[in-house]
This record gives sequence, structure tokens and C-alpha cells, in this order.
Amino acid sequence: MRRQPDLISPPSNTYPFNSQGPCRNIVCVLSLFGVLALAPAVALGADDKKKAETPKAQQARSGSLVILGGGALPDTVRDQFLDLAGGKKAKLVVIPTASVNAGLKKTGTGSCEFWKEQPVESVVLMHTMDRDKANEAGFVKPLTEATGVWLGGGDQSRLIDAYHGTAVQKELHKVLARGGVVGGTSAGASAMSSLMIVSGNPEAKTGTGFGLIDDVVIDQHFHNRNRLKRLQGILTKHTNYWGLGIDEATAVVVKGSTATVVGNANVRVCLPTTVRKQEHVQVLKAGDRIDLDALRQAVVQSAPK
Repeated sequence: MRRQPDLISPPSNTYPFNSQGPCRNIVCVLSLFGVLALAPAVALGADDKKKAETPKAQQARSGSLVILGGGALPDTVRDQFLDLAGGKKAKLVVIPTASVNAGLKKTGTGSCEFWKEQPVESVVLMHTMDRDKANEAGFVKPLTEATGVWLGGGDQSRLIDAYHGTAVQKELHKVLARGGVVGGTSAGASAMSSLMIVSGNPEAKTGTGFGLIDDVVIDQHFHNRNRLKRLQGILTKHTNYWGLGIDEATAVVVKGSTATVVGNANVRVCLPTTVRKQEHVQVLKAGDRIDLDALRQAVVQSAPK
């Protein structure tokens, strides 16, 4: 019998989520949603994984995402975003459109002033609710040169109404394709996924996001606003997705096939009931890492055919 697929492909000193301590290692290996015990015996090879990915997902691997669950922006998260954007050579574009006060805020991560205080080469504010303008070459030009983009918080529907299907969305994908980083907080985090939470708790309304990361539903302010049931409800209806619930002042940094937890609180990884006929939640803390390939593989192999 072939060995069942792991959720991690670690060097000898790396735990399934890069957790600390042998006991936590054992818990993750044996109880991570029961995947090791129930996944089909034949694992996907590298070629199969590549074929299973959408072109967007393959393209995004060149760049990085910094997905913040709202609240305060910890220095560790800010520093990682800036490093991924190029440090002192970073060319940032700030998009505050999710906020009803977009363009007016003078403080916070949705303002140009905050990012201009950082040691970067340039910062440009980009905002419109006019979809025609969002398709103008002159309007999107800063995105064509950006090494990092920050999506501010507010209402994710405003971001989608303004930019989905426009040149702005296309340029966000191109930022990732050329190795840049897209970061976002709260609404800006939710808008990154393909299947996006719009509103509602515990019964959620969903829509279409920017698709910067596939196969995952992102929820923010997670423990702070008691949103576990609504994320699990979405996964019950969309069994080909897994869930990522991010607490305030905490981020998930996605680079290649690895996601790393950074910040002050926790992240919860949820799998649909198809993986083990019951709901499962794994709580992760700062420093824990997820093998995205293996996690997606488990979901795909367990989804109804």
C-alpha cells in the first residue's frame, strides 16, 4: 500500500505547521482533520498539482499576499509587507476604496500618510468608484509600476463594485505575476479570495472576489466577532473550498505554496465536512506554517465527484 499524502513536506526539523514542540507535532500529524487517515492512498505528483492549479494560482506563486484580519497592524506584519515589496526601493499603491471615507483618511493603513512615513521609494493613493475610470490607462499606471499594493478596510463590496473585471483587477494579478506583494486588511483581506464573504452572520451572503488566491474563503475579525459558524456554513455549501479565519492584529503571509501566521493572535483553518464527515478546525499561532499544496490536495480528493 502506498503511503498516504502528508499535509506538509518538511525538512527534518519542520513540523506540519512549523509548530514548536514534539507533542504539537504529533497532534497536527494525527488529527489534522483526519486527512492522513481518510485521504485516498495515491498522492498527487508535482505535475498533477500543477495541472490542478488555475493559471491565476500558478501566476500568483511568483508574488506574495499579506492577509490581515483587521484591527491594529503589528510591526512584524508591516515589516514583512515592506520587505516583500522591496524595502527602501518599494513602490507602493494604497487603495482605500473599501472605506466610505476613502481618500479623506489622514491616519491608519488606508491612508497615504501612514505609508509615506515608512522608508520606501514612493507611495500613490488610488481611488475611484467610477468603473470607466478604473479602466483608464492613466489611472492604472501606478499599478503597472508597483511592487506592493495595500487594500484598506471597510466594505469589500465597494472594492468589488469599483474594480472587479476592470484594468485595476488585471493589474493586481500582474503585480503578483512579476513578484510583488498585495496586502490588505479586513475588507481588503476578504476581497482577495475568489469566493468572497459579502455580509451576514451567522448566515453569510457570498459573492465574487478578486481571485488573488484560489480555493479558500477568507474571513476576518474572526474570533473577535464570533464568525466561525458563518465560515463553516459557507464550506458546507462550497465543499471544494477550505476556510481561513484570521483574528484582528494577525496576518497570514502567503509566499509560494507556504502560508505563515504572523502577528498577535490566532488563525483558524477550517475544512469542509467532506474531508471527515464532520466539521474540523485547526487553531494556529504566530510562526505556524501551512503547506497549501497538501491542504488543497486533501480538499480536492475528498470533494464529491
